[in-house]
Amino acid sequence: MQYSLIALGIGFLLDLIFGDPYWLWHPIRGIGNLISVMEKLLRKIIPHTKQGELIAGVVLVCVVVLISAGIPAALLLLVFHWNVYAGILLESIMCYQLLATKSLKVESMKVHDALKAGDLEGGRKAVSMIVGRDTQKLSQEGIVKAAVETVAENTSDGSIAPIIFMAIGGPILGFFYKAVNTMDSMVGYKNDKYLYFGKAAAKLDDVLNYFPARLSAYLMIGAAAIRGFQAKKAWKIYRRDRFNHASPNSAHTEAVTAGALEIQLAGDAYYFGTLYPKKTIGDNIRPVEVADIKKANELLYFTAILGLLLCGAIKLLIIFLIQ
Repeated sequence: MQYSLIALGIGFLLDLIFGDPYWLWHPIRGIGNLISVMEKLLRKIIPHTKQGELIAGVVLVCVVVLISAGIPAALLLLVFHWNVYAGILLESIMCYQLLATKSLKVESMKVHDALKAGDLEGGRKAVSMIVGRDTQKLSQEGIVKAAVETVAENTSDGSIAPIIFMAIGGPILGFFYKAVNTMDSMVGYKNDKYLYFGKAAAKLDDVLNYFPARLSAYLMIGAAAIRGFQAKKAWKIYRRDRFNHASPNSAHTEAVTAGALEIQLAGDAYYFGTLYPKKTIGDNIRPVEVADIKKANELLYFTAILGLLLCGAIKLLIIFLIQ
């Protein structure tokens, strides 16, 4: 158990230093490829009915989760059996690959830098890499909001949630979480193609993120206070607007960010050419600025560090109590 805590700490530092280099193969891309292959296979053999797609979605979840968590488990078992230090190294690398704190900052700052340079089209292109909505016609304000919302939401999905699951069950449970989260991002849409096929993945993702989303929000309020942002307003907007989203989890950190920065987020957005009405989050105290992307990343980093310290302290306490 103590090895997984060491590996988590090392992995966290590696993520902050190196992020996600483009030249390095990433296991999450492998999980994405597996999901795509399984979807094509299942759609060929299942009846194209509501029940058939629901069953296929369950099969997809089971197969992807078993493979995604099973391969790391087997590798760790073999390597730890061979050499403990090699096992710690491998586990640390796995933990590093499951975290996305720096890569989220890097990708969102590409939006920031493009807009700072007056390149609106470059900003649209950069933000299209990190959001699911249509970006072709977004104004500068819309681009900034999309980037800030993505950083806020993924503070939980890309940082705090993986830390929690790895603190509980090491990278094996971390890969279990990321497999479900990746499936939700690929097939969890409420459109004609995925309404039934992606339901199992979407519902399981909601369950797995229920606690992390709420803990992330509280940690982010603490981060806002430490950083000197509007922590009281963050708390106020969180209590008021945390459910202003179709997802039961997504608005929690967005609400805190909106309150902390005194801006309004969310609202109607286009997805696949269709306008979806969405509630706003936060008060329109001031217009959003390009600098808000940088501020959202500061909240991300402070929140991630607080999350690691909290989970590490709890795990150390558990280790102490059971020894």
